[in-house]
Amino acid sequence: MLQYARAVLCLAALVQGAAPSTIQSPAAPPPYLLVLGTAQDAGIPQIAAHLPEDEAARQNPSRRRLVSSLLIADPATGKRWLIDATPDFSEQVARAAGNPPGAPQPAGRPPLFDAIFLTHAHMGHYTGLLQLGREAYAAEGQRVMASASMAAFLEKNAPWELLVRLGHIRLERFAAGTAIALAPGLSITPIAVPHRAEYTDTYAFLVRGPHRSALYLPDIDRWEAWDQKLEDVLRRVDVAFLDGTFFDEHELPGRKLEEIPHPLIRLTMERLAALPENERRKVVFIHLNHSNPAADPDSAARRAIEAAGMRLAIEGQREGL
Repeated sequence: MLQYARAVLCLAALVQGAAPSTIQSPAAPPPYLLVLGTAQDAGIPQIAAHLPEDEAARQNPSRRRLVSSLLIADPATGKRWLIDATPDFSEQVARAAGNPPGAPQPAGRPPLFDAIFLTHAHMGHYTGLLQLGREAYAAEGQRVMASASMAAFLEKNAPWELLVRLGHIRLERFAAGTAIALAPGLSITPIAVPHRAEYTDTYAFLVRGPHRSALYLPDIDRWEAWDQKLEDVLRRVDVAFLDGTFFDEHELPGRKLEEIPHPLIRLTMERLAALPENERRKVVFIHLNHSNPAADPDSAARRAIEAAGMRLAIEGQREGL
């Protein structure tokens, strides 16, 4: 029966003017994004913190949140790329295993990803690079994509400069607004955003696949300070992972939010309330602080986000491209 089926396929190919040897195998699945973490830089539970979500995460591991990070995987080429190397880098490497399916597993100390893209030099977004040093994985030439200021920061400051000097990481600079081809039909474009620039500038990333596109923007000071209009950006993508650090202004008694500015989820929801439902559904809040009540799946804050037609990022969430 199997030989008969093969003969039918060959005959069909000949009728169409093609030799049997040119019959194509089924197309590979499209590229996709995999959420590897959803918390602000210090994760949940946060060190020495005893807010309700910290205690809940200590008592129930399912409430734990790793620091925000995103994997781009392409089954057609077997390649993958990471956005941000977080303090949870080791565990996130393990969670990324098997993505994409069938990716080769070479021996030795090969690069863990085809490239690591960095958003900026705040604790939760690049400190995981230390795991690539000789005290840990001892990577051989892991490609790291960064802005000019981020690359200069890594080259000039210990302990990062040792990673560069010993060849554990290989820095390449990207330019704002310039698309970088990852694979056929798959690209990533850095987009500059205003955010505290103590050491470096900050970037979001626009990832375009053959069918869908996604924005990854975990940090920004406020929407009004951006040279792009959030509503216009939403119209150009299919999903948008947006800064959801704080739900409202009452979360951190004793701390000044102007020292750690982020757009409040409450204000983002109000701003986007007039958009059509299909536009609001694109919004996925990520980068939640341990104080954010929306981290509690049974909270009024979570219900308010869902009622607004928006979502919260979930570890393991997969978005096709």
